[in-house]
Amino acid sequence: MLANRSVLRRFIINFNGMKKYFLKLYHYNAWSNKRVMECLLRQNVGDEKILSLMGHIVTAQFLWLNRIKGLPAPDLKLWGTYELNQLKELADKAGKEWLAFVESADNFDRELTYRNYTGDPYTNNVEMIMIHVVNHSSYHRAQIAMLLRQKGLEPVNTDFITYDRVMTGQLKD
Repeated sequence: MLANRSVLRRFIINFNGMKKYFLKLYHYNAWSNKRVMECLLRQNVGDEKILSLMGHIVTAQFLWLNRIKGLPAPDLKLWGTYELNQLKELADKAGKEWLAFVESADNFDRELTYRNYTGDPYTNNVEMIMIHVVNHSSYHRAQIAMLLRQKGLEPVNTDFITYDRVMTGQLKD
């Protein structure tokens, strides 16, 4: 009986720790997307490549979330053409839906079998997918920053440590 309690206690500690970690990670991701969108709107960016990258970020977030939830793929193009206002709405919605999922989920440490966008079958752990989604988003936000600089525009800082400094009141947002 004592051994079972010990196992259960470790499970609860690990579960609560992962939930807390994913809440931080997905708050950061929503904050970063919001900052990029504000930057693009403020400078009225109309560059097709930049908008396509931002569209890819948010549509991939919806695609992965739907896979995890066992829902059909969203009716969005992974590499579509999107307008600034449409992207802002999508980014806000993606952030809210991911946070709601993390808040309500009971188990991230499970295997998910799915088909990628070309139809190839894969199985991955949901925790790994969730980490991938944020890393994928960061990668493409960095590409957007580089493209903005190349066009003589000013990118915005979306580093995780900057997010932490803003959240702890050390920097203004």
